[in-house]
Amino acid sequence: MAQSTMTLRPAAERGAAEHGWLSSRHTFSFAGYYDPEHMGFRSLRVINDDRVQPGQGFGTHPHRDMEIISVVVSGALEHKDSLGTGSVIRPGDVQRMSAGTGVLHSEFNPSVDEEVRFLQIWIEPERTGLEPSYEQRAFDLEADRWILVASRDGRDGSLTVHQDVELWRAHIGPGAVLEYRPKEARHLWLQVISGAVEVAGQRLGEGDGAAFSNSDRLMVTGVENASDVLLFDLG
Repeated sequence: MAQSTMTLRPAAERGAAEHGWLSSRHTFSFAGYYDPEHMGFRSLRVINDDRVQPGQGFGTHPHRDMEIISVVVSGALEHKDSLGTGSVIRPGDVQRMSAGTGVLHSEFNPSVDEEVRFLQIWIEPERTGLEPSYEQRAFDLEADRWILVASRDGRDGSLTVHQDVELWRAHIGPGAVLEYRPKEARHLWLQVISGAVEVAGQRLGEGDGAAFSNSDRLMVTGVENASDVLLFDLG
């Protein structure tokens, strides 16, 4: 196996967008933020950490040929789309929308007093021209355990993503150690939603990310109470 490598993406170095109603941090280039050194990682194209003020949101807008995953961290997010789907996404819920040949959708914070924080994730599909589709599911995030929330084959109750990717989520208590063993020639991206963890001798806090290539295992140790992390296993 080739030499294992880790590349850090500190939260403080992400792109920032402040629109009053929306505060967003971009792990990779997005909209008005462009950094040729951070255009994505494998098929993972966007991780936006969005905070939307009460009664505000994204008006109806188009997407195509992208797998869009929304993970609500706190508050609630109301979703409507041209597929006829209308739903409210809450903490523990994960939503997947395949934009495919084209879809219109809107996202709105229906609360009158509570901000909503959610991660907007874009993954490039394995092929263009897919039929648009939508899934949403609530996941029971047991402590100190990897939970598969999205995968190519939709196994174990996970959402189906049209790409060679697995998305895992975990709540890790202080001192708990979670091991992850990828298959050979895989690439991993770890994103800390909240709390702090230690991996490969590095402390990662809220908003930090790290890329791992040619790793035969990943050991993630909880540092702060109920750290919340996402792990992308990419082809």
